[in-house]
Amino acid sequence: MNLVFISPHFPLYFYNFCDRLKKREVNVLGIGDTSYEELPEHTKNALTEYYRVDDLEDYESIYRACAYFTWHYGHIDWIESQNEYWLELEATLRNEFNVTTGPKIQHLAPMKYKSKMKDVYKAAGIPTARYRQVDDYLATKAFANRVGYPVIVKPDNGVGATSTYKLSNDDELDYFFATKDSHIHFIIEEMVPGHVETFDGITDKDKNILIATSHVMLNSIMDNVNEASDTAFYSQPVEGLDLYDIGKKAVEAFDTRSRFFHFEFFRLDEDKEGLGKKGDIVGLEVNMRAPGAYMPDMMNFAYNVDVYTIWADMVKYNKCFYDIKRQYWVAYTGRRDGIWYMHNYDQIREKYGNQVALETDVPEALAAAMGNHVFIVKARTQEEIFEMIRYILKREDGTDWM
Repeated sequence: MNLVFISPHFPLYFYNFCDRLKKREVNVLGIGDTSYEELPEHTKNALTEYYRVDDLEDYESIYRACAYFTWHYGHIDWIESQNEYWLELEATLRNEFNVTTGPKIQHLAPMKYKSKMKDVYKAAGIPTARYRQVDDYLATKAFANRVGYPVIVKPDNGVGATSTYKLSNDDELDYFFATKDSHIHFIIEEMVPGHVETFDGITDKDKNILIATSHVMLNSIMDNVNEASDTAFYSQPVEGLDLYDIGKKAVEAFDTRSRFFHFEFFRLDEDKEGLGKKGDIVGLEVNMRAPGAYMPDMMNFAYNVDVYTIWADMVKYNKCFYDIKRQYWVAYTGRRDGIWYMHNYDQIREKYGNQVALETDVPEALAAAMGNHVFIVKARTQEEIFEMIRYILKREDGTDWM
């Protein structure tokens, strides 16, 4: 079996996907824009061969790399990146090299365009926020006044919270129109009074869910980026929740065959006319790849499994060999440079010891959304995990972030 993995060196922990495949005797063929000499040793060891290109945005270079691999290893069976930014590249290459184990470019729109996602959610009976395309100024202004401020504007085809803004009045809408990037196609949607709960997991080729979990956001990625705030979220048991049933509907509605998936939902914090009652679930977005921000590792810590292995076994055998049973609550806490905290890193390490499952600096390219320095901690109860979040993010002046 031959699998091409695009950008195996970034984000830094993505080498794990390649490592588990190689251990299953899959030819893991990496394409990246970093020289081989500069690759971390664990990434080198996880690859069968590496093809360096000057620019991953240069399609012809990527095409030549895949042609080279085909010449040397035979037909390519899989093309993957697990990165939202490269999904369209993956899908285009699947067309070119007749790879049938993932969506092709002509089928990708419902998984990339936020407006198209809403259509699929609606067909599955899952409500979503009202929206319209940002085109005509007067029509857009009329929409904003009809649904009521604040409203959200964001790229129809975008990654993360880039170029996403909350507008609170007509003046801010006017400023947005005067300064927006003319190359980006935006949509505008009503503000949903709720918090984000995800549904994350892996499916086999028949959309059977091999593992699933959920993460609860304590603030929005949009606010993280635009306000340079701390970042925190935690994993919750999804078994038995209404979120599992709705998440399963979404898995059936989208092309999730043989995929890592990351669905985002709002849980309403108050009644919202046209959407539902407090506590109801509203569809937000779809990401047909592994969740970011070390969430795969959080799944590992919560269930005492290795999701990179589960994914690799799905690729190679279409099976999961783990007994899936949750053991811990897990929290992600991202501290921000420039904010003064009450407790230093040594105090956190001393207080929580081996409950600190992972500690790391975040690469600058990801820090806007993830924070600059991360502690991932685990505990047996929700109460304990909340106390850990409070302790790690407590400000120097004694105020609680959470």
